[in-house]
Amino acid sequence: MLRPDLEIIRNWIPDNSRVLDLGCGGGSLLENLRDSKNCQGYGLEIAQDNLAECFVRGVNVIEQDIDEGLGDIQDKRFDYVVMTQALQAVHRPDLVLSEMLRVGKEAIITFPNFGHWRVRGYLFLKGKMPVSRTLPHQWFDTPNIHLCTVSDFETHCRKSGFQILQRTVVDRDHQNGWLTKLLPNLFGEIALYRVTR
Repeated sequence: MLRPDLEIIRNWIPDNSRVLDLGCGGGSLLENLRDSKNCQGYGLEIAQDNLAECFVRGVNVIEQDIDEGLGDIQDKRFDYVVMTQALQAVHRPDLVLSEMLRVGKEAIITFPNFGHWRVRGYLFLKGKMPVSRTLPHQWFDTPNIHLCTVSDFETHCRKSGFQILQRTVVDRDHQNGWLTKLLPNLFGEIALYRVTR
């Protein structure tokens, strides 16, 4: 069974696609796409336990740090390049996004929305960096080094000439109600995007 965000992504990717999953974890998305949609995929991962899990699943995986770039991969080699819950953790998210759209026709990106009202309220009322189910780390041990909001991401896409093909903004239970549709930057906790050049 896939995580709810991966299920949304799975539904965005058509059968027989070529997929690169950056920071693929244990390879569950790639395994599912291979088995249910006949997709060919590769994952990039640096955590040893995740690499081992990919091998057990029979997922093609390469040990590589995303921050070191994708220079070994040829242009438009993949139909989709996926990066879930990692954009805020890379050193240069702008360069990673640009590289994703160099090696893939489309990029699928998910990230926690730091513009959500609970984050704003936590900062306002407590004066501390927020800790929640979607942001479970303290300020000193968080992997999140580049805080991003829905508005920040869309502004970056517009200025970079990237076209947003699809956007889904959901709450922590991966539901998108009328409030997340009406005011996604305020009520969305997790943002999912499909973008292209």
